[in-house]
Amino acid sequence: MLTHLYIRDFALIEELSLAFSSGLTIITGETGAGKSILMGALNQVLGVRASTDLVRSGSKKAVIEATLTGYDRTRTDQLLEDAGIDSGEEIILRREIQLKGQSRCFINDTPCTVQVLRQIGDQLIDLHGQHEHQLLLHQETHGVMLDQYASIESLTTQYSIVYQQLQEERKKLLELTMRAEMLEKQKGMLEYQHQELMSLNLKIDEEAGLEEEILLLENAETLTEQCDTINDELYDNERSAFVLISEAVHHLEKLARIDTTFIARVEELQNARSLVEELSRTLRSYGGGIEYNQEQLENLRERQLKLQKIKKKYGKSIEELLLFQDELSQELSLQEDLDDRLKAVETTIASLKTTLSAIAIEIHDARQKASFELQEIISGELAGLGIPHSEFSVHLSAEASPDGDISANGECYRAFHTGYDIIEFLISTNPGEEPKPLGKVASGGEISRIMLALKRALATNARLPILVFDEIDTGISGAVAEAVGKSLKMLSRLHQIISITHLPQIAAMADTHLFVEKNVHENRTHTTVRQLDAEEHLKAVAQLFGGHHPSDASLKVAAQLLGAAKGI
Repeated sequence: MLTHLYIRDFALIEELSLAFSSGLTIITGETGAGKSILMGALNQVLGVRASTDLVRSGSKKAVIEATLTGYDRTRTDQLLEDAGIDSGEEIILRREIQLKGQSRCFINDTPCTVQVLRQIGDQLIDLHGQHEHQLLLHQETHGVMLDQYASIESLTTQYSIVYQQLQEERKKLLELTMRAEMLEKQKGMLEYQHQELMSLNLKIDEEAGLEEEILLLENAETLTEQCDTINDELYDNERSAFVLISEAVHHLEKLARIDTTFIARVEELQNARSLVEELSRTLRSYGGGIEYNQEQLENLRERQLKLQKIKKKYGKSIEELLLFQDELSQELSLQEDLDDRLKAVETTIASLKTTLSAIAIEIHDARQKASFELQEIISGELAGLGIPHSEFSVHLSAEASPDGDISANGECYRAFHTGYDIIEFLISTNPGEEPKPLGKVASGGEISRIMLALKRALATNARLPILVFDEIDTGISGAVAEAVGKSLKMLSRLHQIISITHLPQIAAMADTHLFVEKNVHENRTHTTVRQLDAEEHLKAVAQLFGGHHPSDASLKVAAQLLGAAKGI
């Protein structure tokens, strides 16, 4: 239930705090007084797009806040939790519209996006203005209303889950099929590239090793000569380094026998002689092992050239070529098991289609049953609302398709996201006329009454506790208006109803009567709203008959209407 609405600096409203009660709340006022402003403010906390034009002139921002209690927490708590908002016994929706163009949204004092505000609002309040009445002319809304009456949300949820899984598997099948076709076209090239790279037996860091080997073979003669020359100077000739150091060791030993401080130096010089001897042996061994091999050199150069060519051909380094080789292997392996994967997905799709068909048939049967009931209820409601000879029909059809996902009664039908039924409301308002689509037959006033009849029919199953009607009295008067008022009154026993009206027959039914008026103070226009007491309520109903100063006759008729309302 909407318990409180606070508005500040919104359009012509400077500041307004309204308390709401259960039952039927009627809002009246002179044309242009600002009744639509209240609906506009309520729309803002339900997430409707904001405009800076709504900020009262001279103010920096507009604020609208709605407090609601007694709502269905099974639906809202999960949305709040997903948005990181604490839930409780009441929900406070708040919208701030900045003059600079920014809009801020809050739920229970926690900032949120306008999308979250809209989602929560959709779960709490059903607001019907002229635009919403016109939505009844759109066929896509008819299925939603029928399903609401049939109370098949659990079935449609199951269907939606399987339907989504089917779409995902079909997408997977398409991707695999396209991949298979692509691989088939590229198979020859992929096999050639893979074989080409495999035949080269590529290795990481091979290039550096090749360059080193080629360098050594190309300089084999120089290496041998240098080894011989160094070895001769270090060890082989008569005055080599080894001979000279040996002589120096001999003299140093003599010196150490005289002065023992040179003993350590003798050992160092002996080590130097050993190093020279060891280096000489190494050079002799290295030089002796060098062999110039022209064939090996050519082979290495040829290998080096192949690596350079393959790198240039693919525009990749050896490391990248090895990775590419692995990718090619994976692609070719994928092609080998692609048929198995395709068959597995096709099997899954067939199974999902069977499950989807079973649920769709169950949904169809429930809709069929509900449609018969709804037809009778709506026709009866419309008779009471001044369309006595109407025939309301719920038409269910399906789109046959050989490739359809739904199999029913030996036929295949196209699947939609809520089943395979195509649902449309038809009506005939004159005897002998075949029912036709609402938009081709119903007038504006009839559309309002059909919407009200639907709301009455859906009342026991509807999940929204709050219904708001803006100008539901369009195109009606007299006895029809009285019937509409009675219907709203009875509907308010199950839901909190808030309705704007210009008709006394409807206003008389109010449990709570709010009066909107506009006045000028200090050259500024202000819209105010006040709750009427019993006497003011009577006068306001009479004013809807006879103008600002109602006659005794108008007051008498108004009193009769109020008396009749108490008996409903």
